[in-house]
Amino acid sequence: MISRRVLGGACAAAAFLTACHRPQPPMDEHMAHMAAGDLGATTVSASMSQGDMSLPPSANTAPARLKASNRHSEWVKIPWEAGSKDSLMAFIVYPTTSNAKTPVVVVIHEIFGLQTWIRGVADQLASQGYIAIAPDLLSRLRGGPSADELPSDSARKLINNVSQDERNKGISAAARYAMSQPSADQKYAVIGFCAGGTTAWYHAINGGATGFAGAVAYYGLPPMNGTAPVTDSLKKITKPVMLLSGSNDGRISAGMPGVDSAMVALRKQYSGKNYEGAEHGFLRVQGDPKTPPNEAMNAANVAATKDAWPRTLAFLKANLGK
Repeated sequence: MISRRVLGGACAAAAFLTACHRPQPPMDEHMAHMAAGDLGATTVSASMSQGDMSLPPSANTAPARLKASNRHSEWVKIPWEAGSKDSLMAFIVYPTTSNAKTPVVVVIHEIFGLQTWIRGVADQLASQGYIAIAPDLLSRLRGGPSADELPSDSARKLINNVSQDERNKGISAAARYAMSQPSADQKYAVIGFCAGGTTAWYHAINGGATGFAGAVAYYGLPPMNGTAPVTDSLKKITKPVMLLSGSNDGRISAGMPGVDSAMVALRKQYSGKNYEGAEHGFLRVQGDPKTPPNEAMNAANVAATKDAWPRTLAFLKANLGK
């Protein structure tokens, strides 16, 4: 069958800061994995490399990967909800596929906002045959929808003021928009990273929009009391959830056993994997250079990525039916 290009329509407060924080002075884990990626992302050597094409790009290889992509992508403005005068900006990528209908994946950004790396992940998902959409959940607070990438510090300051209710509305709006495309199937999953991983949990707890099929949380926990999950929140989950993290992320590692036990006890569809030696943000960092160099951690990050991404694709296939 001749393939076709699937085209679209028109061309926490403190919880967010603590969601991805472990003690490692003077740099918290957000800035640790940001530094490993962002500081090298503009170098000539990094810009010429696209990395392993079977995996999402790292922070350093994302610009080159996006530039070389032949998939159709566009920026779109979406109402936050029916009748809303405020618009949500989102980046959407369409696959080349022979499928009559294509499932949707919503990619939830980190505390750094909708950056190039998140768009690279969306493009990678489109390469696997999904309509991938990445909403900018800072759209309202940044003074209106924009395709300009915010500096990391600015994004971090703004995201503290985006409530869980606001984030859920933004994710649902993005999912509904993508599913409204003529080529889209009427089901979607979410994948979130870092603070976006926590948001993926909240979206599952909230129940999502019509068509919600499951959530993948990269290094983000559900509502917690210390190292114990809030079971009343987990009881509300009705769709499959997967949690992927690294053992070098102290806070997530401390919370995962309680989450694992609670989800099993509640008979939820759940799986979790904590990768030995990998750090917080391992999918973003992978083998990008560190200062000072840390070859062992880079190797652990790459190994974690090579296992976590196929798990993610298997989760999507199982729950979206592609």
